Amino acid sequence: MAESWKEERWAQGEDFWYSGKTSRRRFLGFGAAAAGAMGATVAVPAWWRSAFGQAKAFKIGTLQPLSGTAAAGGKTALVGVQMAVDRINKSGGLNGRPVELLIGDYESKPDVGRRRAEKLVIEDKIDAHVGGYLSNVCLACMPVYEEHKLVNMVSVCLDTTITTSKCSRYTFRPFDYAPAQAVAFAPYLVNKMGKKWHLVYLDYAWGQTTRDAYVEQIKKAGGETVSTTGVPLGTADMTAFLSKIQGSFDGLFGILFGGPAVTFVNQAYDLGLTKKYKLAGDGAVAESTHLPALGQKVEGFVGVNRYVPVLDAPLNTAAHKKFYDDAVARLKQIDPTGPLPDRYVQSNFEATNFLKLGIQKSGFRGREDTMKLIEALEGMEVKESDDFPQGDKTLRKEDHQAFLREFIFDIKDNRHRILETIAKEKTIFPPACKFA
Repeated sequence: MAESWKEERWAQGEDFWYSGKTSRRRFLGFGAAAAGAMGATVAVPAWWRSAFGQAKAFKIGTLQPLSGTAAAGGKTALVGVQMAVDRINKSGGLNGRPVELLIGDYESKPDVGRRRAEKLVIEDKIDAHVGGYLSNVCLACMPVYEEHKLVNMVSVCLDTTITTSKCSRYTFRPFDYAPAQAVAFAPYLVNKMGKKWHLVYLDYAWGQTTRDAYVEQIKKAGGETVSTTGVPLGTADMTAFLSKIQGSFDGLFGILFGGPAVTFVNQAYDLGLTKKYKLAGDGAVAESTHLPALGQKVEGFVGVNRYVPVLDAPLNTAAHKKFYDDAVARLKQIDPTGPLPDRYVQSNFEATNFLKLGIQKSGFRGREDTMKLIEALEGMEVKESDDFPQGDKTLRKEDHQAFLREFIFDIKDNRHRILETIAKEKTIFPPACKFA
């Protein structure tokens, strides 16, 4: 995305009532210039007093990478949270109380993320958290939410261990994860594209666990992973890694996101790899926000994703069109090129709505009711609706992992095209979690 977002007042650390929106937002941790603004106060508009009187606001924190390696995705992720909070407040809040959104930039760094989480929890006294993006940051912050006993609704992070070996009773993932994606996609890869695959992955928590999931499922589907190439997070030029890829196999499978995904596709194309091998991968490789930078080089890419920005069946619903239109308008405000919504907008929007339903169902008043909120969320079933335009979901009790339908797509004329829809029941992977 273009860097015009930096000119927005919200990106400069100001306290303000966002024009045309209905929730108070305070940005935390944007450096020395922002520190002074963080202490600023603003007059509460008349409509707020009229709607909520003196009702105490629920404080919801959201940590997002608004600078650093993952900034492009972090900015669209934030839009999804804001969309949901605005809808909540416009419809009367939660249990008669408004929602105040406190936002922190963790600069794409785990150590910064943990400090920001501690600030939100200890100093700002948030009631719950929705957010995360980079899996290594999510993993670094999870102990903070557990120690202080508040719900952490992960909204992007895909590292498998978040809901398996490192699961927490306080953390929920209301969207898919690598094992479910691999179960959905591997049969298509092996039966319709090729038997032998070379995997290129970002060499950190998410990339490693996603690699492992595909190696297992490609083998189960009757295929073979002939080799893998790990690229360190933050690598600006991948030529040294990609130029070594050679041999007899059918397809090149990418497990990358954001800027690294753009670099991967462009350089693989320039090196002739995409002419020699079929190109496929995690849907993060070809998010809508990447397509302008990829141009013809991504043509024919085949991926799997929980969300694609199309209005074709089965996403040709009134609920999805409302979400789509709202997201398009908001994204254009922060990027004049007008990117289409991506899975980060979608999962943050729906994660916030899961939290909303849990608060309503449990009668949650604050942290003293955290366990009631957890119990309300465990095993929650939701239907396709204005709150959940992506489709039906099950938030499993045993590990707090959600299951939902997946879309296998390709890129045709620089746009997503749905090839197959995999029902959520076909993505279920056995739980592997033991809560402490």
